Amino acid sequence: MTDPVLVARHDGWRKITLNRPDRLNALNAEVLDALSAAFDAIEADRSCRAVLLTGAGRGFCSGQELGPALMPGPAGPPDLAPIADAYHRRLVQRVRALALPVVCAVNGVAAGAGANIALACDIVLAANNASFVQAFVRIGLVPDCGGTFFLPRLVGDARARALAMLGEPVSATQAEAWGMIWKAVDDAALMPQAEQLTGRLAAGPTEAYALMKRAFAASAANGLDAQLDLEKELQGAAGRTADYAAGLQAFTAKRAPVFTGGR
Repeated sequence: MTDPVLVARHDGWRKITLNRPDRLNALNAEVLDALSAAFDAIEADRSCRAVLLTGAGRGFCSGQELGPALMPGPAGPPDLAPIADAYHRRLVQRVRALALPVVCAVNGVAAGAGANIALACDIVLAANNASFVQAFVRIGLVPDCGGTFFLPRLVGDARARALAMLGEPVSATQAEAWGMIWKAVDDAALMPQAEQLTGRLAAGPTEAYALMKRAFAASAANGLDAQLDLEKELQGAAGRTADYAAGLQAFTAKRAPVFTGGR
């Protein structure tokens, strides 16, 4: 049986690949369980300093697979809330809370839950042939995996509502222009650039990245004064790390820093 998720070890970072290319990497219980296990292993591995998430084949992820358990039947309509809670919600929370930078390389269509899992990552690169689709409306559902949280903050309320209600695809180049993603790149350049970027992050100040993620997570709910207080606290913590000392020494000596701080 083919593994639904592949994890490749690189120097200082890990590459997670959704591996159901014949189904455009649609999510099911096996994929979601394997993703959870992959993140468990990454959190436990002190040598891992960054993560790259991508998909096998010609798509990133076509969203949740609509198997028999999700179909209305003689007993009535299915209860989709447990799936949205036990799987989708926890996966997105895991990505956002992980004390490591998570890069997403969108190599093709990212639809429904797949689109919003990509948007949950810290830095998103997409191939020029990729697209992002809030496909939920096409089957009478609402965006999950944080779609109603991420989209308004990334592209504004007007665009977020239209994308959710119309279900129209957004090209990678349009997503970049709107600020939905970091960058759109040539198809052939996607993986080399994504791997280079993840390696660069893995060589960076790991503890500072974790503190940045805490700051950005809190900024959605904080007012300015509360956020400034948090920045003061986190800057104090960053100033006590070995990476700050290493960075300062390198800056003074006019050389590239070598960051070795752990998590």
